[in-house]
Amino acid sequence: MKRCHRIMIGLWVMLLSGGVSAQEKFVVDPSHTHIGFTVTHMVITKVHGKFDQFDAVFYLDREAITNSRAEARIQVASINTEHKKRDDHLRSKDFFDAEKYPEITFKTTQIEKTDDGYVAVGKLTIKGITKEIRLPFVLNGPITDPWGNERFGVEAEAQINRQDFGIRWNKTMDNGGLVVGNTVTLRIHAEFIKADKEAGE
Repeated sequence: MKRCHRIMIGLWVMLLSGGVSAQEKFVVDPSHTHIGFTVTHMVITKVHGKFDQFDAVFYLDREAITNSRAEARIQVASINTEHKKRDDHLRSKDFFDAEKYPEITFKTTQIEKTDDGYVAVGKLTIKGITKEIRLPFVLNGPITDPWGNERFGVEAEAQINRQDFGIRWNKTMDNGGLVVGNTVTLRIHAEFIKADKEAGE
């Protein structure tokens, strides 16, 4: 009983001293967010694409960003490279198999501070395969917009190998090069808004 009493006192001390993480919920604003990717095509150029449907939540600790956490879900069928035939192929079993694996998910396990910003370490799941990735990012804000909404922005970029996630379709050209590169560059420009607030323009 005495031990339980000491634990309760300790928790109260932590709360009063700000020792417990104060996370605030921010949700992604899709109209001001871009989740894109780039991959080499036939060695000589790059194809750019994006996902049009997604949702994400960022639990922000303003006093200690490394105590924050985030998670996201992307609808695979919303892939968009502005070429219908290619997008249909990407949705097929050769690539993402969107019918069987409709979502790509990411969930942080920790956030680290770096000289240039932060790194979100987390679990990325594509096509039912989960791998740990490191996603360097810069956090801008928070700010208050003209409608009284609190917002902040995230700029992130990382590279992954699509082979690690079971996306293996390819063809070899006469010169030995591959039609589709294995390294995929992810680029994210996301805007988050404080939960329970309505967006402006």
